[in-house]
Amino acid sequence: VQLQASGGGLVQAGASLRLSCAASGRTFSRHTIGWFRQTPGKDREFVAAISWTGYSTYYADSVKGRFTISRDNAKNTVVLQMNSLKPEDTAVYYCAAKLSGWDSKDILDNDREYDFWGQGTQVTVSS
Repeated sequence: VQLQASGGGLVQAGASLRLSCAASGRTFSRHTIGWFRQTPGKDREFVAAISWTGYSTYYADSVKGRFTISRDNAKNTVVLQMNSLKPEDTAVYYCAAKLSGWDSKDILDNDREYDFWGQGTQVTVSS
């Protein structure tokens, strides 16, 4: 599976951005997809995950209620809709695919459990 994230940019606090993760590979629809973010000097931080059916989702507390993850398996795409952005959301955002499917929260939010990664897309939120 190859992943490509896009949609980042520079916005003001309170604005919205829509990140997309486009995938190639015929098994994409069977993978759990996660979004992570990273700022310089810090570890990658879990943001959200979605099961291969799209029926199950999981969010970090810091984004719950503001971000929404969704997927369209027919288009091999996962979208992260980010609303009410805050300066602390500034980071490089990555999408990743997990072969072993949906799991407990302590597994889903562990970047070491993901098998394929896309290149990141920069999100900058100004105050």
